[in-house]
Amino acid sequence: MDEPTPLAAGAELSALAITLLKGVIYREGDERLWGALLGLQARVRDTVAVLGLELVLDEAEGYAFLKSRPEPDAEEAAPRLPRLVARRPLSFPVSLLLALLRKKLAESDAGGGDTRLVLTREDIVELVRVFLPDSSNEARLIDQIDTHLNKVIELGFVRRLKAAGGPSGFEVRRILKAFVDAQWLADFDTRLAAYQAQLAGATGAIDGTENE
Repeated sequence: MDEPTPLAAGAELSALAITLLKGVIYREGDERLWGALLGLQARVRDTVAVLGLELVLDEAEGYAFLKSRPEPDAEEAAPRLPRLVARRPLSFPVSLLLALLRKKLAESDAGGGDTRLVLTREDIVELVRVFLPDSSNEARLIDQIDTHLNKVIELGFVRRLKAAGGPSGFEVRRILKAFVDAQWLADFDTRLAAYQAQLAGATGAIDGTENE
């Protein structure tokens, strides 16, 4: 296979940097772009480092995204750069839903089944219901959970599946593992107890689930 010309490689590098600045690159979404990223990842890392970003690439799981580099310590001479990728505090219910989905993903992996975790709307409602304030209005409760689920979809952690020609429901994207890690899950039960103590409309982001 012929090596790409410097001009072609430069165009691919630009396409990769722009696509990553817009969001996540998935192997399944664009095999050609994913292949280009694997071949040019060292140059991509150098390019985004100038912007104070670093490339997170998980070849086994098939995703890549950019996150802000750690800020220098106060005693370090390096200047603090403006954040290009903003932190977005998540509401308590959205943070809770992300945590529950991450635990479900870990349970699925431990079971050795399908690498894809697909849940129905009813599955997700039942996951969250027990941790939300009691409501006599079932329709209103489901509407609230749908709102939180839509936010998680918007953040890119869940993908809505179409029924025609495949499974219906919602696929939990494996990129969630990069935002809610195993160490966080080790304290999951303790954190849930704390969440239940805040059920009176408390809000805030879970450590490690901010969208980089």
